[in-house]
Amino acid sequence: MEITVKGKNLNVGDSLRTHVEENLDSDVKKYFDRALHATVLFSREAHLFRADVTVHAGRGMTMQGKCAADEIHAAFDGALDRISKQLRRYKRRLRDHHKARGAEDTLSAQQYVLAPGAEDEEVQIDAQPAIVAEMEAEIDTITVSEAVMHMDLADSPVVMFRNRAHGGLNVVYRRPDGNIGWIDPRGTREG
Repeated sequence: MEITVKGKNLNVGDSLRTHVEENLDSDVKKYFDRALHATVLFSREAHLFRADVTVHAGRGMTMQGKCAADEIHAAFDGALDRISKQLRRYKRRLRDHHKARGAEDTLSAQQYVLAPGAEDEEVQIDAQPAIVAEMEAEIDTITVSEAVMHMDLADSPVVMFRNRAHGGLNVVYRRPDGNIGWIDPRGTREG
């Protein structure tokens, strides 16, 4: 697994880099033998150190963990603990619910990042927003519980998926009250 360790306005020494590489590699390999890439970003927030860890364990499997602590090693260890808990919980679920997926189980899509408009700017209904980034994305055919699992693993606020039960496009999202919302429009169902 390729591991990138960076510091945002912070010098990351050899000791910290070695600590991160050894612990991250061993913890991830317990659950995923062929994880692809991991990025660890350290930053400083007032008197605390913050560690943001992102692990790309496979196709559609991205885990994120973050932690802030008084010491930089403790911040990393806290973020790694969060990722380890997610991996442990979801590896079991993946093993129990794993079904062979073919190429027909994914839908290709384009994902765009739009530039925010200025607050004092007058809203024009027919104006096209400025596109900052454009990426390929895949929409998987999975169950609702698997979509919630993917959302938790990626620490994402929303996941769009094709519902395995009926083939329609669905969305799960994290509500401000902490619960999970599920949108299942009838017009997108197949058959």
